[in-house]
Amino acid sequence: MRRVQLEYGSGHVEVDLPDGAVVIRTGEPHREPWPLEDPVEATRSALENPLGSDRIRDLVRPGSRVTIAFPDRVKGGTHATAHRRVAVPLLLDELERGGVRLSDVRLVNAIGLHRKNTMDEMAELLGEHVVRRMGPERIVNHDAEDAEGMVTLERSDHGDAVEVNRCVVDSDLTILVGHASGNPYGGFSGGSKMPSTGLTGWRSIRCHHTPASMTRRDFAPPTTGSYFRSQLAAIRQRMESAMPQPFFTVDAVLDSQSRQLRVRAGAIGAVEEASWGMASERTEVRLPGPPADVLVIGMPRGFHYGAGMGTNPILMMQAIGASVIRARAALRPDPVVIATSICDGWFNSREFPPYAAAYDLLQSCRHPHEMTAHEDNFCNQPQWISAYRHQHGYHPFHAFSMIYMGSVARDLAQAVYIAGAQSPEHATGMGATPIDSVGDALADATALVGRDPRLIVIPELSKPAYHLVTHEGTRSARNV
Repeated sequence: MRRVQLEYGSGHVEVDLPDGAVVIRTGEPHREPWPLEDPVEATRSALENPLGSDRIRDLVRPGSRVTIAFPDRVKGGTHATAHRRVAVPLLLDELERGGVRLSDVRLVNAIGLHRKNTMDEMAELLGEHVVRRMGPERIVNHDAEDAEGMVTLERSDHGDAVEVNRCVVDSDLTILVGHASGNPYGGFSGGSKMPSTGLTGWRSIRCHHTPASMTRRDFAPPTTGSYFRSQLAAIRQRMESAMPQPFFTVDAVLDSQSRQLRVRAGAIGAVEEASWGMASERTEVRLPGPPADVLVIGMPRGFHYGAGMGTNPILMMQAIGASVIRARAALRPDPVVIATSICDGWFNSREFPPYAAAYDLLQSCRHPHEMTAHEDNFCNQPQWISAYRHQHGYHPFHAFSMIYMGSVARDLAQAVYIAGAQSPEHATGMGATPIDSVGDALADATALVGRDPRLIVIPELSKPAYHLVTHEGTRSARNV
């Protein structure tokens, strides 16, 4: 047996696991590509040599109105050479070379349905120098519920609703700053995913963050060839049909420490094609042997969505569903999942105001997919809209989309155990089985599997995730 520390609450718990367990940590067993020595120069070079597009200075003129959209706090890092911090100042320089006044430029935080960021957080994301250069009045959060600030376009070629931030269609040029990072929703972030989820309304987002798309066989393992991904591209293309000119994107492939591995700029399709190979090299981990029977996950109290992600039962189950999708190509078709979650029922109502009510509503449903019938009524309630718009809270539909991802684990796994749940009823309410310890859960898993199980272990869910595949597994995240 080997002893492994798993994240649990605000600390760790030590567990004894079979010697043959495959443990996935940052850099183990997979060695990532080396980060760029000079990300500033690499970004400057990408802007000078755009793919499928003219240079920005040639796309604008004096008097042009420009929007620069950047990702929110959920991903990308805040260190001095983080992609946002490097790209945005260079973009402002490039626009000034084209004769654009900074008073005609707006920076939009592409939060989608995430909570709005404070100006202090904006300064952390972009750098104090950018806030001083632009002035805080020119740096805003996307607001999916601003009736005057949103535009409804014709439906996409897939028939999906397209509600988009008015800045996108009113600007002479819209520039995107994106991250090509491994993502359980469609393989990678960045590219078409950036505007189609970050700058749209919930009625548009629910067209793809829904069981109808997420239960398709091509959704897991994550792949750029999924119907979900084609929905994002079709929504982006509908936006571009209403824009004066197509999006210009500056995407960076990031490593596990959010350092740039590659930077490419230009038209979205060309940038995606030039980025996904390196992104897959960073993200995909190929494991020896046959698929595993059991996935063991260490879950902290808080990680990328915010404080309490590992205690809020909806977000807890979402993290499990996302982990199953990322590991899908390295697991048997009906794995057992064991997660060490404190699961004490703390929803963190300050950041996630609608979540407790969404959880209560879920208890009236036989299956999470029945929540689709409640979307319109719940997501239009004034108190939840106000909390999103004015109190830095997540949008009500965000809770629904997280429930749908959690249901993926419920449907794909033959059992999901929550080891160490302090509020067992909340684990049960999400369709999981509360249990005292990982050891007890392994004993149950052995009985379910019918032999000593093969294990994949992810000790720290707070760390950047990989997409796992075995030589005998199914299709990997890369499908380009």
